[in-house]
Amino acid sequence: MAKEVKKVAFLTAGGLAPCLSSAIGFLIKQYTDKAPNVEMIGYINGYMGLLKGESIPVTDVVRKNALVLTMHGGSPIGNSRVKLTNVKDCVKRGLVKEGEDPLKVAADQLVKDGVDVLHTIGGDDTNTTAADLADYLAKNNYPLIVVGLPKTVDNDVYPIKQSLGAWTAAEEGAKFFLNVVKENSANPRALTIHEVMGRNCGWLTYKTAFYYRKMLERKVKFLPEFGLNMKRQDVHAIYVPESRINFASEAKRLRAIMDEVDAVNIFVSEGAGVSEIIAEMKRRGEEVPVDAFGHPRLDKVNVGQYVGRRFGELLGAEKVQVFKSGYFARSAKPNPKDLRLISKCCAKAVECALSGVSGVVGQDEDALGKIRACEFSRIKGGKPFNVRKGSFRAMCKEIGQPNPRKKRFDAVK
Repeated sequence: MAKEVKKVAFLTAGGLAPCLSSAIGFLIKQYTDKAPNVEMIGYINGYMGLLKGESIPVTDVVRKNALVLTMHGGSPIGNSRVKLTNVKDCVKRGLVKEGEDPLKVAADQLVKDGVDVLHTIGGDDTNTTAADLADYLAKNNYPLIVVGLPKTVDNDVYPIKQSLGAWTAAEEGAKFFLNVVKENSANPRALTIHEVMGRNCGWLTYKTAFYYRKMLERKVKFLPEFGLNMKRQDVHAIYVPESRINFASEAKRLRAIMDEVDAVNIFVSEGAGVSEIIAEMKRRGEEVPVDAFGHPRLDKVNVGQYVGRRFGELLGAEKVQVFKSGYFARSAKPNPKDLRLISKCCAKAVECALSGVSGVVGQDEDALGKIRACEFSRIKGGKPFNVRKGSFRAMCKEIGQPNPRKKRFDAVK
């Protein structure tokens, strides 16, 4: 029989996604309805707040108005990037003392706070950290369970079919580009780069381009007789981390479009070609900083600028502009489609918590998309986007781009 749940804690971690605030709202509502006597708290700024023992209570007023949280983006309790197994980083940031084990500090804090269930809402890094914590708790006989929810706009967590908030991020990115694409009318021979989030996975770039093109078709009227040409505003190329780009052949294709409509629009993932760009930076003697999880700082690598510079020269562009939709897209409130999925996952998460079942609750790809608690041992990031996906290949064909090849960028010369 599962232990009686008396106190629950929430934390959100990693980057933002259009689901954090909503997930907390739905979790609070579910507990209020199903187990009204359960006490709830939220750790401030993710694992950082857990290590420091900083939390805020879920009061009666918050319970009564929990669904207000579903109308907002961001996180009401704040995020941070902390890896509990990166002892050196935790000590350096003053989160634990020299000689302390962050996992033990976190576990002891949960016990001190009387927490029976910890809900983590985050992406692969957050939930692999949750897995480390759950494993530590189990091996050291701490009477707690951990139930995660999958958040990442990249949609790249194994074995989760659809991460919470990713649909919304793609839709918001498409809305963003509907405006900034007009910048190509500010100059002749304009090259516009839309850099989309996605460290290792091109799903968001693909889906953002897909939604954008649908918006052009369904919501935008054109007047080609007076310069309002759909082809000038269309997506002309889409590059993702999972496929190779041949700059020479693509430049020939794109230059023909530039000559025809006086503009070229490229969608590119922020992680496309990162290893090659880093190699080039290191050859120049530049240092590439990394985050707490060892990932290269993509804002320092700057894929969009790199792609813009290379194609700008090859296409003879008069003006090159790089726009990043990431912060605009990931901070949005969830759309109706995401809200329905978030609500279902939160209901299952509370059901699992009250039954004593740990795991990350989401659509399990290996169980035909059934919403269940996926075992922590199966959770990992880096799930690639399938460039052989029919709708992606169809879109490439429509814009005249060769079928994607399952290789990285060609070698930087």
